[in-house]
Amino acid sequence: MSHLPRIGISVGDLAGIGPEIIYKTFLDTRLLKFCTPVVYGMATSLFDDFPVDEQVGPLTFRQVRSAADIDPGKLNAVTCWDEDFVLTPGQPTQASGTAARESLVAACRDLKAGLLDGLVTAPISKENTQSDKFRYPGHTEFLTSFFGAPESLMLLASDDLRVATLTGHIPLKDVATRVTPELLRTKLQILLNSLRQDFGIEKPRVAVLGLNPHAGENGLLGTEEGKIVAPVIQHFLQEGHLVYGPYPADGYFGTGQYHQFDATLALYHDQGLIPFKTLAFERGVNYTAGLPIVRTSPDHGTAYGLAGQFRADPTSFREALYMACNLVRQRAGQVVVW
Repeated sequence: MSHLPRIGISVGDLAGIGPEIIYKTFLDTRLLKFCTPVVYGMATSLFDDFPVDEQVGPLTFRQVRSAADIDPGKLNAVTCWDEDFVLTPGQPTQASGTAARESLVAACRDLKAGLLDGLVTAPISKENTQSDKFRYPGHTEFLTSFFGAPESLMLLASDDLRVATLTGHIPLKDVATRVTPELLRTKLQILLNSLRQDFGIEKPRVAVLGLNPHAGENGLLGTEEGKIVAPVIQHFLQEGHLVYGPYPADGYFGTGQYHQFDATLALYHDQGLIPFKTLAFERGVNYTAGLPIVRTSPDHGTAYGLAGQFRADPTSFREALYMACNLVRQRAGQVVVW
């Protein structure tokens, strides 16, 4: 790669903390040595109400109509709408949902067109972002469809802790029927491929959790482990992959067993995200593995209750930006130290 990674940034729901964590992140101008940031939205109005750091001064973005006109190594913003939105922090509206959609779609179009190298998404409200043309439970599902991937994988990462989920944003009552050998094989293969391609781990060790309490207790508390999970794991072992389990989720995290593996595959959303956010909430990053592009995000939501108070912690967003830069360089064949 002959240039700094060009990282598109969607602003998320404007009634949430997205604009604040973006603003706080780029107060540190040293980040411009790592990437060329491109915020999708009217930067001149997004950050008007935030306090100015006297030692840094106000943030100045180069507002352009197209990502083709961005200035390398500078703060850039691509215009996605011309009108100003009247917003109240913490109170999502149709306008804030519309802005979140327009920012995301515009960034994705430029990423697909090769004008960007990666994408960092600020939090959206899954409910407030819905429209007749946008019927997706979250970023992951939209990106998978937009970039034409047959399947993708939600992978939460922080330092050497990585937790992926077999199923995503679905009701808990539907999880058991979605746990199939085919899906498990697909998601495990995506995880193994991503650990090698994106994180540079030549021979990754992966743990798979059980679905039921105590991983089914040999069929006493459920049969999915014996009928579905264990045979798939055995298949991967026979092919030479270091895949083990199924492990009871509570003891696995409670005893620190996760330290022995490069990644953990949880079978449903909360089984993986609750322990991950307990262990690494401030620094955690959400990465969508299995896509032809690089996309990261902070591991938290819109935090409407914090919006407008200027107390939001930008650490997770900053880590998402760092990871996006590293993943872009990793895919370009550059040496990256994780």
